[in-house]
Amino acid sequence: MTKKQTIETLLKENILLATGCTEPVAVALSVAKAKELLNKTPEKIHLWLSPNIIKNAMGVGIPGTNMKGLPIAIALGAVGGDSSKGLNVLNDSKEHLDQAKHWLKTSTIEIAHAKNVDKLYIECNAYADNKHSKVIIAKTHQNFVHLQIDDNIIFQAEQVPIDSSLTNTNQDLNINSKDVFEYSTQTDLRELEWIMQTVDIIEQASNEGLKQSYGLNLGQILNNDEGNSLRKRVIAKACAASDARMGGAQTPVYSNSGSGNQGITCTIPVYEFAKQTNQSKEDTIRALMLSHLMSIYIKQYIGRLSALCGIVNASIGVSSALVYLQKGSYEQVCFAIKNMINTITGMICDGAKPSCALKMSAGLNAAFDCSTLAMKNIVVDESDGISEKDIERSIKNLGKVGRYGMDEIDNLILEIMTHKEC
Repeated sequence: MTKKQTIETLLKENILLATGCTEPVAVALSVAKAKELLNKTPEKIHLWLSPNIIKNAMGVGIPGTNMKGLPIAIALGAVGGDSSKGLNVLNDSKEHLDQAKHWLKTSTIEIAHAKNVDKLYIECNAYADNKHSKVIIAKTHQNFVHLQIDDNIIFQAEQVPIDSSLTNTNQDLNINSKDVFEYSTQTDLRELEWIMQTVDIIEQASNEGLKQSYGLNLGQILNNDEGNSLRKRVIAKACAASDARMGGAQTPVYSNSGSGNQGITCTIPVYEFAKQTNQSKEDTIRALMLSHLMSIYIKQYIGRLSALCGIVNASIGVSSALVYLQKGSYEQVCFAIKNMINTITGMICDGAKPSCALKMSAGLNAAFDCSTLAMKNIVVDESDGISEKDIERSIKNLGKVGRYGMDEIDNLILEIMTHKEC
């Protein structure tokens, strides 16, 4: 593929519309597909899930239900799920809520920890009237790799190494950060205008979070604070969207790299900063593309699911866009990225939950600080921390921390989360 084709493929695969947190949604999607293979509502569901799926589905609100966690997501998939909707499988959750609650009382769910599998792995076994269906999703949130009814395997994807993300160092990715910058800032504007769709959708989630109480209500509180600066207003609107999404509002968002919060982070702060500083439509579009694409590019090194919070790569995308909107150069974008790598690397992902808005706030405050320094040509010294003189080596170092260095932390986080004294 040419560099442009690689970039366009990454954009197509990583910027997707989704309703609700993508991990429980992906589980509901697998249940919906298993139900369709059975051609009837399951009586029993047995799930094998990778630790990252369990962690990210335990405490998050399920859209339209005022309930949290996997059981209600599973039930909704079982009674009303439509797999053709992909990550919007829970769009009609309110319509099926009463039926789903009844199903929970009369049916059986078993959830087990799958070992030695991909970091994103969902295996759903559904049973009804002595029939059995099996569905496996792996690698990405709507990637079906196995479909089976009784002993008949309908589809089996080509086998790849377990968690190939751990062995792929992206040496085969024929683009770098400069290509990302040049695509975002030099491509014919007509080819980039579609990125504004992310704003149109995510703004609705932000407005919902500003007018209703969800989660910690961080967006509302920051927005109403008397010392409301430009920075705080921008961050407040992003956090409000996260409040609503993680609190169970039935408002879709565009996800980035499989995460709605990453999509929110890459979109709202950049758009709001551009709007409040009177940027042109063209610069706004190009900045949004740079934010999303830089986040996706860096995420290729970290891996789809990691113990490293996705706000890390998303807020690095934002810092790049903030530099661009302040008429900064590619070199200054690199300064901002290096500053960010030496600031928020190590922020853990301890599951999807309402307090994710706090991490979004932390990442975005860092993005403002690091872009401000970059615009003054201030960058962390190459001898400091994990950043190096070369921007690509710096990004790869961040990826190594997220891919390899935090594996044991992932296991420890899951152990703590599943043994809380509540």
